[in-house]
Amino acid sequence: MRHLIAVAAVLATMPTAVAATCQATSPKNTVALVELYTSQGCSSCPPADRWLSQLPSRIDTNRAVPLALHVGYWDYIGWKDPFAKREFNDRQSQLAALNRSNTRYTPGVFLQGRDANWSSSSAFDAQLRAVNQRPAAATITLDKIQTQGGKVDVRASAELAAPSSAKNPRLIVALVQNGISTKVTAGENRGETLANDRVTRAWSGPLPLGTRTVSLEVPSTAARDLALVAFVEDDSGVLQALQLPLATCS
Repeated sequence: MRHLIAVAAVLATMPTAVAATCQATSPKNTVALVELYTSQGCSSCPPADRWLSQLPSRIDTNRAVPLALHVGYWDYIGWKDPFAKREFNDRQSQLAALNRSNTRYTPGVFLQGRDANWSSSSAFDAQLRAVNQRPAAATITLDKIQTQGGKVDVRASAELAAPSSAKNPRLIVALVQNGISTKVTAGENRGETLANDRVTRAWSGPLPLGTRTVSLEVPSTAARDLALVAFVEDDSGVLQALQLPLATCS
């Protein structure tokens, strides 16, 4: 019953029919996707979690869109991360291979699909500036947001800039949540209350480019602070990213 009430509270804050202003289109510059691979069972992850939480206050989302993807390969230590998904384990393996590595670790940060040094602000900022200076290789639009039956439906449109040399381009759409607090009772972070933002709660893709309606499940424990994230990638890495906070749809 508590879960049903939580879902109802979330959906009550989001309109069933939204105004035309509830939409977002990616800019003409390249927006970087920042992916943090983290785990609540990893004692070295909280500093990286805090870094990702603070990133939007330092860098505008027209430059970088952050995602926290929780992995489950540390669950055996004693704490099962409630936000871990197998597809995030698999994606980190794919990105490691793209970077010619066979090693997965946490915390690990990728910027536009490439290894990033999050612990050095100057190194990270330089890598980010280089991405932002490139003209956008793809355009993404998110609009026509609707909520029904515990799900968020969004019309997602993505196309490549012409001419393009992209190989095997695809679209991914995700639902992220801020403001999560978890009391950890086992494992390396036992006794700690962890704060997590930008947590990826739902994931759809890879999808072919074009225009389609994507349906994402709203978790029963989700709070109000939710956002849609979409990005286009190909076999060489991420091409463009976009964020749409659902608070703008109310």
